[in-house]
Amino acid sequence: MFVDRTDAGRRLAGELRRLKQETPVVLALPRGGVPVAYEVARALDAPLDLLLIRKIGAPGQPELALGAVMDGDRPETVINEEVRRLFAVTDEELAELVAAKLAEIEQRRQRYLAGRPRARLDGRTVIVVDDGVATGATMRVALKAIRRAGPRRLVVAVPVAPPDAVEVLKRDADEVVCLDASDFFGGISAFYGDFRQLDDADVVALLNRARRPEADDAGGTERA
Repeated sequence: MFVDRTDAGRRLAGELRRLKQETPVVLALPRGGVPVAYEVARALDAPLDLLLIRKIGAPGQPELALGAVMDGDRPETVINEEVRRLFAVTDEELAELVAAKLAEIEQRRQRYLAGRPRARLDGRTVIVVDDGVATGATMRVALKAIRRAGPRRLVVAVPVAPPDAVEVLKRDADEVVCLDASDFFGGISAFYGDFRQLDDADVVALLNRARRPEADDAGGTERA
């Protein structure tokens, strides 16, 4: 079990130090992935950026995933065609749903990054970090979009995931680093002593600290 996301990030960083010489870029899935990725980026002296993905809910049933969209110079969209057929979603309706999610993503990017440019990924080693993976569906959207940006090497790094999710991610990543690929997977939170929900202020504080590493100290990075 990990004490919290900071502990998980430091332990994950220990497995990734071998990549420091490749001058990687670290990308976090907010919100929960940011404290983990912060520790990895700090250990590798790497820039920290965000991956912003939004689920597209089915009409009238927002909890059912019709698909997902990720921002970027060329936004990436993945659609569950079975759900689309079930709800008879037209091209026009789908385009409106995607546009609405991209607008939400842009608002979040402005809130978190205040207009800072995205990290360049082409020709780089890119390490994608989250606090855990359950099915791998969201992460696969991210990997598909990043691959189009032309990274030299694409690595997924997570503290915990079930074995079947790790195998799925290996299809889209060059390497998957997982500290605990447990067969007894009861949910990501079960592997953390402290798995409290983070807010936007937590994310912004860590991103700002990542830009000013000299201001950091040896203490924890999650807000009490």
